[in-house]
Amino acid sequence: MSVQSILLVDDEEVFCEILSRSLSREGYQVEFACDINVAVDKIEETDFDFAVVDLRIGEESGLSLVKKIKELSPDTRTIMLTGYASITTAVEAIKLGAIHYLTKPTEVEDIIAAFGKVEGDDQVRPAENPLSVQRMEWEHIQKVLQEHDGNISAAARAMDMHRRTLQRKLQKRPVKQ
Repeated sequence: MSVQSILLVDDEEVFCEILSRSLSREGYQVEFACDINVAVDKIEETDFDFAVVDLRIGEESGLSLVKKIKELSPDTRTIMLTGYASITTAVEAIKLGAIHYLTKPTEVEDIIAAFGKVEGDDQVRPAENPLSVQRMEWEHIQKVLQEHDGNISAAARAMDMHRRTLQRKLQKRPVKQ
């Protein structure tokens, strides 16, 4: 049996190094990239079995990389990993070709389990409580940002909000449900 390969893409090099070591100990061959251009070069050179892509890579969106991976290497099973989860980005990641969407922090075991996910889980229970007002605001901001291709200035204009105000809101971690 051949060793399965993984491409990690995250702008935090230390995170990539730590996750790479953990996945290597689990028997995977791991390479990482800290920007989208390097990641695309690696995808063009190598057929990876899996890719783990962060949602935010510097100022760029990992969603564009998920789409590019699907185009260049349709057999690569891609997982979106983010500390800035939202319903909008989860839906878009899946539509663009990701097989799973995980939030940081996550365990290596969760990532490995996600590689094996082939179908959805119809046993997942809906949330017991509605979203908080703060979470609804976060979801709305993510939706508008997505509609404007991640352009903060255009999204701020669409929401009749000052760009710096929107930037401050985006720097905060999303609130829990």
